[in-house]
Amino acid sequence: MKRDRTRVDLGRGKRSARVGFPAVDPLNIADYERVASELLEPGPLAYYAGGAADEHTLRANVAAWSDYELCPRVLVDVSRIDTRTTVLGTEIAQPVIVAPVALQKMATAEGERDMARGAAAANTIMTLSTIATATLREVAEAAPGAPRWFQVYVFRDRGVTQALVDEAVDCGFEALVVTVDAPVPGHRERDLRLGFAVPEGVDVPAVSAARGTTGERIGPGEILGLIDPALSWRDVEALTAQWPLPVLIKGIQTAADATLAADIGVAGIVVSNHGGRQLDTVAPTARMLPRIVDAVGERTEVLVDGGIRRGSDIATALALGARAVLVGRPALYGLAVDGAAGVARVVEILRAELRTAMTLLGTPTVADITSEHVRAP
Repeated sequence: MKRDRTRVDLGRGKRSARVGFPAVDPLNIADYERVASELLEPGPLAYYAGGAADEHTLRANVAAWSDYELCPRVLVDVSRIDTRTTVLGTEIAQPVIVAPVALQKMATAEGERDMARGAAAANTIMTLSTIATATLREVAEAAPGAPRWFQVYVFRDRGVTQALVDEAVDCGFEALVVTVDAPVPGHRERDLRLGFAVPEGVDVPAVSAARGTTGERIGPGEILGLIDPALSWRDVEALTAQWPLPVLIKGIQTAADATLAADIGVAGIVVSNHGGRQLDTVAPTARMLPRIVDAVGERTEVLVDGGIRRGSDIATALALGARAVLVGRPALYGLAVDGAAGVARVVEILRAELRTAMTLLGTPTVADITSEHVRAP
């Protein structure tokens, strides 16, 4: 599933003692992406990295953060910088959460278990995908005591959904992240051109167990075909009321839907366009975020994903009103390059860049980052 690591080189100096790794370790998220693109087979790489249709939104998600201008304040005591924050009452070392990414065993043999270990080492939350190649219990046992959320698709068969939620509760997951922007899969042409198929030996055991079909392989397309396209706000409100864990809704893209989410009392929302993988030419999340924050105010916690590649992007998101950001592809690239250590290193790079940004912005704490520190394009 992975290419020979001896082919990997960033083009700087001699190789290190670790076979296939450059003498200079990856310095930023773009470096990790380049190395991962050499390690991953073409099919899995296309699945992870690709977007919908012409990929306008995929590219815009990254570019839009730098459309904003950061506005430093000077002569502020920045001798101590504190990147800690809380999300749904859980303290994390930096406002960076690991987003749900499907089929992680295509990146490394340990898959989601290594992702959990890496997130725990970085003192942050891991969000496990419904389309995971490890069970919820395996992930819980890989990083005992670490905070973790479970991303939920609501299936036509509510019994399957409920079985997954029950398992999440039993395994100590602390919140449920309901993804609502994928009633059908997006038109992902990279996958189609390559004829991408999930490799042999990679399955989705939690969904198989919930359906009572343990031992049968089921791919992401089949799972997405189980999602209820008739899901409504009334349904989500009813599910939120019956589930014993806090619920976030992921896939909010308008102020109107953010208001509806707040009205039904969800604990949080994730401003997201599914990483540009669903409907192409929708707005990048950086542009959605201010309108959504204005719409819901303090009624619910607002998080955002999509295109975060730098600590300055995180600072911008916080200045625009986000509580924290989620990163999917960056964490996945770290996983592909160096397992759990790669995940932890990616988060640490973002944290270090955020510390620098906070110091230069004149904001000693995350709470000090406000709208006065950003200027809209």
